[in-house]
Amino acid sequence: MRTSIATVSLSGSLTEKLTAASRAGFDGVEIFENDLLASPLTPEEIRARCADLGLSIDLYQPMRDIEALPEEEFARALRRARHKFELMGRLGADTVLVCSSVSPHALDDDALAAEQLSRLAGLAEDHGVRVAYEALAWGRHISTYDHAWQVVRSADHPALGTCLDSFHILSRGSDPKGIEDIPGEKIFFLQLADAPLLAMDVLQWSRHYRCFPGQGGFDVAGLVRHVLRAGYRGPLSLEVFNDVFRQSEAGPTAVDARRSLLTLQETVGLATPPAPAPPTGIAFAELVTPDAAPVSAVLGALGFTRTARHRGKPVDLWQHGEARVLVNTGPAERRDGTRLAAVGLESPDPAGAARRAEALLAPVLPRRRAPRDAELEAVAAPDGTELFFCATGRSPLPDWRADFEDVAPAPHDGGPWRVDHLSLAQPWHQFDEAALFHRSVLGLHPQESVDVADPYGLLRSRAVSTDDGAVRIALTVGPAPTDDTAHAQHLALATDDVVAAARRYREAGGPLLPIPANYYDDLAARFEFPDGELETYRELGILYDRDAHGTFRHCYTHTVGRVFFELVQRDGGYRGYGAANAPVRLAAQHAVRAFTAG
Repeated sequence: MRTSIATVSLSGSLTEKLTAASRAGFDGVEIFENDLLASPLTPEEIRARCADLGLSIDLYQPMRDIEALPEEEFARALRRARHKFELMGRLGADTVLVCSSVSPHALDDDALAAEQLSRLAGLAEDHGVRVAYEALAWGRHISTYDHAWQVVRSADHPALGTCLDSFHILSRGSDPKGIEDIPGEKIFFLQLADAPLLAMDVLQWSRHYRCFPGQGGFDVAGLVRHVLRAGYRGPLSLEVFNDVFRQSEAGPTAVDARRSLLTLQETVGLATPPAPAPPTGIAFAELVTPDAAPVSAVLGALGFTRTARHRGKPVDLWQHGEARVLVNTGPAERRDGTRLAAVGLESPDPAGAARRAEALLAPVLPRRRAPRDAELEAVAAPDGTELFFCATGRSPLPDWRADFEDVAPAPHDGGPWRVDHLSLAQPWHQFDEAALFHRSVLGLHPQESVDVADPYGLLRSRAVSTDDGAVRIALTVGPAPTDDTAHAQHLALATDDVVAAARRYREAGGPLLPIPANYYDDLAARFEFPDGELETYRELGILYDRDAHGTFRHCYTHTVGRVFFELVQRDGGYRGYGAANAPVRLAAQHAVRAFTAG
């Protein structure tokens, strides 16, 4: 099906919005009236610009407070409508959105509403325009889609149909199944938006918190299925009001929007991109750094061994059990300090994973390869992290380790270490985009978003993972765009004995994050421990959590650049990430930074 986006969903001037929509691959746009009013272009120039970009103008919107008015008020509304219909002729738009009235003058009279909408449709028909009537969730007298349809059916005019909006329907808890009772040809337009499930005034919810399908808590796909069964064949159009999107670059937002529609179409059976190939593990995590010494010191204290060196690049491979860390000191990587820049994902089908990523608009990364280098597929996540699809040790597929020359044997006495999870800090305006990207492109399953109390605000976190937990990624965003915690990344390493691992690290000279004594006093009140266990945790700065499935013990290194390491021990099927302890960890990290800075 054709795809469209309302210009109100993007930031910038109208020209910038149109360009972004076209480059992202949309077929058409809804022109929001305020964007037209603020544009220096004439309607004819906007029409020509859209044609040059390959965009149709699918809707002009909104026209407000038209129906069920006293006759004098309605006469003024018709005068306004006549002017807008003439404008639409110049613009080349043939459908206008009319919202259910919120005017204090509007009367609770369905017969009058139908009669006036019929007269409006007659005027529209004279100008070659169709009227799509939409129930606003906060409409004065008409606020549900089925009520709006009853009025449209009663008006019985060929130029009058209904517009269905997923936010207005789902935010009120209306049952969308009734959409199937509306003839498809009378559904003139379909607008789509998701939203987080919030308990707040629906108008404020709509104006500030809408998001693209798949980024919130609504069953947008279920609603679309009902609309398709009704026989609707018009465009799938996004209308999203969101404070973050209004402050973000239009280009990336438009790509995020289009990806959401591609994923939605796949979900409802309208499109068949390459099938997802969810990763099966973490092949490696790559740190880039201007100075390898601090990172090497931490890795060495953790028990890692430098086992190999890249043949043609300044990249070292450090290994401990199944956990592998690449340390890259290339000249191009010296600008931003130590950071987690790339992740190798074990994939059952690396080429297929890359094809799916490209089909869902993930940028494929060109690689400068020497003739003997392994041919690895890689794409960029929204935050810029490079994601490599790997087949470690699975001949005849390329093995990334073939690019390295051994310098020392891999240790065999370090225990069953592996990467438990990664925490990737997101730019403040890309948090929802990142969750959708990892779900749609990589096939990971998102968990509920969690708000964590940082000493200076709230930090948001949302984990995505495979069903078996072989790949876990925590996506985080800090309290404010400029807050340092927004840039913290970490690598969690799983061991079967976190106490022993913490002791070895400390004995090797590695400083562990100190945890306040008050935390352990509270821990003693919440849980019962065998004699001496809590004292051990207090000594080593180990935190503890428990859920219905098992227990979680974890501790942290100090931060190097933007990266710190976490040692974790999961027992009994524990599924979380120790979120209950995150406020304590964040406060401790702030305290260490303040002490170091002082």
